[in-house]
Amino acid sequence: MDMRDLPILHRIENTVTILILTVMASMPILEVLTREFFGGGGIAGSIPIVQHLVLAITLLGAALAARSDRNLAMSTSSFLKQPWKSRVGVFTALLACGVTACLFVASIQLTMIDREYGDLISFGIPVWMFTAMMPIGFLIILIRMIRHASGHTTGQWIAAAGITVPLIFWLMPDQIVSSLLIPTGVLLLIGTALGIPIFTAIGGAALLLFVGEGTPVSAVPGEAYRMSTSPMLPAIPLFTFAGYILAEGGSSRRLLQFFTALIGWIPGGLAIVVTLVLAFFTPLTGASGITILAMGGLLLPMMVKANYKESTAVGLVTVSGSIGVLFPPSLPVILYAYYAEVALDKLFVAGILPGVVLVAAVAAWGAWRGWFEGAERTRFSGRELLVALWQAKWEIVLPFIILISIFGGFATLVEAAALTVFYAIVVECIVFRELSFFRDGTRIAAESATMIGGFMIILGMALGLTNYMVIAQIPMLALDWIRSFIESPMLFLLMINLLLIVVGALMDIYSAIIVIVPLIAPMAAAYGIEPVHMGVIFLANSQLGYLMPPMGENLFLSAYRFDQPLMRIYRYTLPYVGILLVTVLLITYWPDLTLWLPRVVGL
Repeated sequence: MDMRDLPILHRIENTVTILILTVMASMPILEVLTREFFGGGGIAGSIPIVQHLVLAITLLGAALAARSDRNLAMSTSSFLKQPWKSRVGVFTALLACGVTACLFVASIQLTMIDREYGDLISFGIPVWMFTAMMPIGFLIILIRMIRHASGHTTGQWIAAAGITVPLIFWLMPDQIVSSLLIPTGVLLLIGTALGIPIFTAIGGAALLLFVGEGTPVSAVPGEAYRMSTSPMLPAIPLFTFAGYILAEGGSSRRLLQFFTALIGWIPGGLAIVVTLVLAFFTPLTGASGITILAMGGLLLPMMVKANYKESTAVGLVTVSGSIGVLFPPSLPVILYAYYAEVALDKLFVAGILPGVVLVAAVAAWGAWRGWFEGAERTRFSGRELLVALWQAKWEIVLPFIILISIFGGFATLVEAAALTVFYAIVVECIVFRELSFFRDGTRIAAESATMIGGFMIILGMALGLTNYMVIAQIPMLALDWIRSFIESPMLFLLMINLLLIVVGALMDIYSAIIVIVPLIAPMAAAYGIEPVHMGVIFLANSQLGYLMPPMGENLFLSAYRFDQPLMRIYRYTLPYVGILLVTVLLITYWPDLTLWLPRVVGL
């Protein structure tokens, strides 16, 4: 859509989005250039600015997600029929508006506190100018939640009643407020099950817990602000932006041609090709759902035309979107390393062999089904392979450039992410000229920011919940309780696998990392489980969450993309999920599969 066709607020949001992402990518590149070629120490004060822009893109992206009603939520309402679906939608909107209104008030309090203290970031910019983005963002989200609550004015007015919730908690005596905490928590649980946005579910829980402890509610947005102090988190929006640029261009087509020329000639080769292409792109885009939406329309018709059954083809595309989660520069790996305090380079290297095993297991099943169903094969041609390799050389070398720049000490993680953005722009806009930065850049930035904001707003709220658990010593209490009846590390690992499958069915992978990792990391250490091995176990289990009802994001996106009933998608993916479960158990109980490669490379 042309920018001129959008309402003025939407145009402003899209323009600000591309400006923020451009600044975030430019400053780290300037850091690298001044350090490597001019012998300087970089641009003084630029790193804090980039870190604080994470908060800006998070709030702006969450507002963009609310604009198109795409905030992450459990999709259980899709099982309902009218008129109950509409009624449930109004009810969940009422609850979500109530929580968002409380977050709006809490963030105003935080901004006032920061303004009173007068701390500066750099270049004379005060902290409160960035924290002020939080109430603005929550207000825009609140307005859009009301608008999307219902197609009727009555439903919108009911949802708007949620803005009275902070007044109720503020005006009521403390005793009455205390008596309302448990009923409100129950309503929040019901709303979560029915589909309120995940960030309101987690943020609401954090608010209730802090209110119950007598802590000011500004602590919740205050913890979300901690995203602005992380040296690693700016890599997430940058890698995501780069992945979107590559996905919007012709990178997927060139990789598909290369892998088809390389292995499409073997029995079931197209299934292997599809698995490899999707596993390659998932770490770059930051979300498996993007690969399904962007490439599903290309890959599924190819498989059906080659005589694969629809069930095999749809199941393979749906599942393959999540199995690249262990490969660089996977965002879940980055987050896990940061919050579990394990070495990122070691975790990336440790995940390579388990990741290959996951890809091989899915590809082997798809290939066997293709051979059994009589799928067609392509003719091998050395000349076509060389031509395809030459065309795809830019994409093939990209992961190696990222790894060498990080592990070779040439760039930090954030700098490598910024270089990836620059690389993607050069490839798509200059080398192949399939995109125009000025014509397509704003649209692509808005799409990527929508996804970024959708999950990073969850991270911000999860930080508040995690902080409460740390203060309340919940991890230590849970460890004492577990150790009271489980002595065997083998049995503990089995319990962890079952727990993570349930968590994956109820929670997206990003919020699971923030909320669950502080609980299980000390437990694993107490049972003598190597921290990096625990990380790979966690991530291998979590990728199953994309395929587990009711949260199962890939299941819903696949049903939407391929216009299939949800229950049919469940049936199509079931054999692949069974194979992945067995593979995850192999990864769990064979530690050398994870730890051998880090030992070989000296990590």
